[in-house]
Amino acid sequence: MPGILKLIARDQLDWPDAGNGKNETILGGVRFPLSTLDHFNYTYYSNGTMSNGSRCYLTFQPYSPVELLPNGTFVNGTSCYHAVDNVATRGYVGIGFAVAYGIALVLTVTVLTKHGKQYLPRTKRFFPIGRRWQWYWACFVCACALISLFINVDVDRYRVQELPIVIMVFFWFLLCQGTTALVWESVRHWGSWQERQFIDPNPFILPDGDRRSKVEFWLPIWFYFWTWLNFFLVVPRGWTFVEKQRSPDQTAAIAIPQALDGRFKAGAFCLVIAWATILFSLRHSILHYKPRNRGTFNKSVGLVQSIPLRFMLTIPLLGALIAYQVFQSFNWELSILRFHGVVPVQFGWGFGPSLVIIIIQVIYGYASPNEDKELIRQRRERGEIIDRDLGLIKKPAWWRRVRGEHEELSFRDRIMRNVKEVGGERGIGRREENEMERHIRQEALRMAVDDGIELPNMPRRQSENPREDRAGVRDIVNKQVNSETTPLPQYDGKSQRRHNERVLQSAAGVLFPNNEAEAARARREAELFEEGPPPAYTDQSRGRDASERPNSAHRENSTSTMNSVSGPAQQIRSMLDV
Repeated sequence: MPGILKLIARDQLDWPDAGNGKNETILGGVRFPLSTLDHFNYTYYSNGTMSNGSRCYLTFQPYSPVELLPNGTFVNGTSCYHAVDNVATRGYVGIGFAVAYGIALVLTVTVLTKHGKQYLPRTKRFFPIGRRWQWYWACFVCACALISLFINVDVDRYRVQELPIVIMVFFWFLLCQGTTALVWESVRHWGSWQERQFIDPNPFILPDGDRRSKVEFWLPIWFYFWTWLNFFLVVPRGWTFVEKQRSPDQTAAIAIPQALDGRFKAGAFCLVIAWATILFSLRHSILHYKPRNRGTFNKSVGLVQSIPLRFMLTIPLLGALIAYQVFQSFNWELSILRFHGVVPVQFGWGFGPSLVIIIIQVIYGYASPNEDKELIRQRRERGEIIDRDLGLIKKPAWWRRVRGEHEELSFRDRIMRNVKEVGGERGIGRREENEMERHIRQEALRMAVDDGIELPNMPRRQSENPREDRAGVRDIVNKQVNSETTPLPQYDGKSQRRHNERVLQSAAGVLFPNNEAEAARARREAELFEEGPPPAYTDQSRGRDASERPNSAHRENSTSTMNSVSGPAQQIRSMLDV
């Protein structure tokens, strides 16, 4: 086949210094008996190794064996399957791509944190996990790329290929499947987001159980069926054939036939069907959740305008990645399974599309807001439009702070605040009176009680009137009057109710010095301090005589009811007689 000579890893050579007639050869400055090497079928190769088909050793310093025992055992020998060479072009390019994928992974995690937060209650139709799947798949793709690219460094360092190239190729196929799922989830969730915005003003605008809902239910199942079919066709197999690139015959007999077998071809075409499903999903979302146009030309223009810019880039890039998987299943020259392959094609076409897709997704994630916040903003705008139509004026921002409604209170705290507002606390509006205001009010009341309101009597000038009260009778009357209007002593207890009552009584005594309530209170206090049984609780103590009540209102011991019929009508003079 063409290109096999370019893949030669080693050529079979004669033993160095084997024709000197001494039955020995020199490898790495150490002499080894040719008879023992020939007895155990060891062969010398141009890449500095010797092997008998089951064991392989390096023959150059400082890895050359120091001695060969008669039983065919090498002393201090180094196996061929070790990373002993320097990093070549393939390794350096892989390191560059690995660094880029590492940065993309960090940015993807930050975008996942931004868009994964939930600011609205969870609904049955739209779960938060739905908008996170595209970022989960992006993290999966980055992880597969990092494993594949870092292991790729040892592909150049191995003198004879073994496990590193197998791991590198294995995770590249997983990367293809993850990239396909990433683009699918981004397109599917974009359609779900359009539906969420479409039905948010009116949840009943779209019917349930129609063709649209059935398509949206079966479409993810259809897509993941073909994606998992690609996985089962490609991944579960023996991958040791990738190592068999150690000689032209081995490559042509083992590596190439298995790299171009039917399972790789069928798996690649499964991804083609999945890619076509993504296009159908995008068309379905635009058809049902975007404005419709009339006419073929207008529909075409509307379709192009409705497609987001990132999908115009990510979907073709995914198509290029799938095309490379299809192409390498028919062509060995540019296959990523080839050891000495074309590095720009293997990394630019194999790892480049996935990296660009993730970068586009990250840019979109930083540029777009959180969906819950965007939905809240749309609801607020609709509310403002409705308030404007109804003529309602929105309160300013400081209104809630003045009323104390800006504080984040629990349900229990809100109930306690309402109870305090209904209670006897003083304040402005519904605001509770604070400690400073209460202290100022109480001090003002205390000062008013202690100092009094009326000024003391001005001393009169002694008159020479012969009718002057020289016996002091007028002074005795004045002292009796002043004793009745003297304010009550200050209340020093803790009862707020008693304190308020004492303040009101003192203020009433000052404003109405001749009121009967003060005299009645004084009499009542005198009766309470007297010795003996308490006074009778009669109607006269209530301030109303029994003669003031109508005759019909008095009770009688008679059981006859004729008085209510034959007696005179009751004369109601006030509401107290009812």
